[in-house]
Amino acid sequence: MIEKVNVYDWDKTIFPVDSTAAFYGWCVRCFPKVLRALPSTAAILPKYWAKKCTKTQAKERFYGFLKYVPDIDSAVEAFWDEYFPRVNRWYLDHQQPDDIIISASPEFLIAVPAGRLGLRLLASRVDRHTGETEGENCHGEEKVRRLREAYPEVEIREFYSDSLSDTPLAKLADKAYLVKGQELLPWITEKE
Repeated sequence: MIEKVNVYDWDKTIFPVDSTAAFYGWCVRCFPKVLRALPSTAAILPKYWAKKCTKTQAKERFYGFLKYVPDIDSAVEAFWDEYFPRVNRWYLDHQQPDDIIISASPEFLIAVPAGRLGLRLLASRVDRHTGETEGENCHGEEKVRRLREAYPEVEIREFYSDSLSDTPLAKLADKAYLVKGQELLPWITEKE
């Protein structure tokens, strides 16, 4: 049986900023030792910019900071205790119980707010202790693949994202919206 649902990106869509960057900044404040991973991250950036490594590889290097967070599960909960109230009001006004979040952010990080909102979640599978990624970063076409794999009977009624990299999902939706802050703009895309 076909299920029609609304699908949302997380960062800069339901949540007003990039949650991974916010979590990193929070960790720097709470656990300054995470800065030990900074030279390794900085070293891979030229390779990424030169397209000599993938986005997934660059993100894995960045996630090396997780090794310096003493109790990652408690840290993630504490972070969301502070940041969860920032969830966009427009989303809370639109929320449906069958909504799905699809995000490139780490699943272990987004699972907490998704759980608090009671939503289904597809996100990048990142080991919360090592930063290693299982499979590909959940981005672009990978989001479509993951949605079809997890929910083959789902069709997208409405789709919301801040990023044109999510055009593959927008093309599957009956209606799609580009999120710019608190503004929801019609997504202009050619249907395949």
